[in-house]
Amino acid sequence: MIKAYKLLCGADGHSYVQEGRIEEGIITKAHHIHFMETAANASYDWHTAPQTQYVLTLRGTLEFTTSLGQTFTLRTGEVLVATDTNGFGHKWKLVGSDPWIRAYIVFDPTVEINFTAET
Repeated sequence: MIKAYKLLCGADGHSYVQEGRIEEGIITKAHHIHFMETAANASYDWHTAPQTQYVLTLRGTLEFTTSLGQTFTLRTGEVLVATDTNGFGHKWKLVGSDPWIRAYIVFDPTVEINFTAET
């Protein structure tokens, strides 16, 4: 089981988070992949996801906040499933002394995303 968090936009325009997992062994067709590094102590104010994507955290720890104030911590080895491409969005800040090194795997919006929410 790979721990994951899914950010989504509700009918009210607010972002919400679901905790869950990525199932192993399921192949999902991706559009493209790119990598990014952000220095320690950085933050990014309110924004939406630019497209539907997995964000694979290779290094770093972040605290995310949704537009209604829900918070969660994303750690190395965990996956963010970013689907909140409209609405009020979310923000994040790095915690600890590590940079955030990540891979973005972008999907076509019509592809079914491998994510199972916890009940």
